[in-house]
Amino acid sequence: MTASIQINQSVVDEEPGRQSPAMEPAASFRGRFLQIHRILGRLMRALSPLAVQTTSPAPEVREDRAAQETAQYSPFRRRGRDSEFVVIGLGRFGTAVATTLVENGRTVLAIDSDHDRVQALSGELPHVVQLDATNIDALRQAGVETFDTGLVCIGTDFENNLLATVLLRQLGVQRVIAKALTITQREILLKVGADEVILPEHEAGRRLGRKMAVDHLVDYLEVSNDVGVVELLAPPSTWEHSLSELSLRQRYGLTVIAVRRGDDLIVSPSAGFRLKEEDIVVVLGRMEDAERMRQ
Repeated sequence: MTASIQINQSVVDEEPGRQSPAMEPAASFRGRFLQIHRILGRLMRALSPLAVQTTSPAPEVREDRAAQETAQYSPFRRRGRDSEFVVIGLGRFGTAVATTLVENGRTVLAIDSDHDRVQALSGELPHVVQLDATNIDALRQAGVETFDTGLVCIGTDFENNLLATVLLRQLGVQRVIAKALTITQREILLKVGADEVILPEHEAGRRLGRKMAVDHLVDYLEVSNDVGVVELLAPPSTWEHSLSELSLRQRYGLTVIAVRRGDDLIVSPSAGFRLKEEDIVVVLGRMEDAERMRQ
């Protein structure tokens, strides 16, 4: 039996005549909360049994399909799930995630609805299939529920992104990570069960802004709202001084993780390690503290 889930466009759209959130001026927190609440209500109604329509193909067709799919996906069902990931959506971001996981020895089931895209990636990804990730029956037949982590990387169609996230959670995938384009999308995805939501463009923009705003900053990776891993050129005041003499943790609250010197990376340098001109110091701490060290 093949199940197809149909969702009205109004699940994620506002009432006719209203401007989209991107066109509206900044709303109050209460207004945004009520808007998200309405959208979630529509989504839950769309996922109710009344929204699921089933059709029964001919018995012989159903048996052949089940046999093929069981033969194709049964290896995933037999193995453990610790190092297995399902990646839904194979745009630039999803493809980068899937190929990187494969390169690092992880088992990945990559899913996309576009036949040409799946064919193009068949040489790079050992397990890549074409199916509709908004169809719970198709996901179940693919053995998605046996995976420990699901990554929803659908970028342009938020409705499909939202539904795929809900279905992964409904199928029992233990950890669900989703991609969002806006803060509002992030809030909605967290509401429907995503464990983590990433905003690649937003985070890349903040990272670039940090680099442009701070002199001598080489790179910055945000760990939390006010703490990150900072790479910065060693300021002149630190040249030819050992780390113990500089006392960066006591004076600035910064922990030195590594020092990059030319092509060499010195990880966890000793207290007697002396900094030199053109060294790049990698520290863990707050950005404002790293700026104080630079002054």
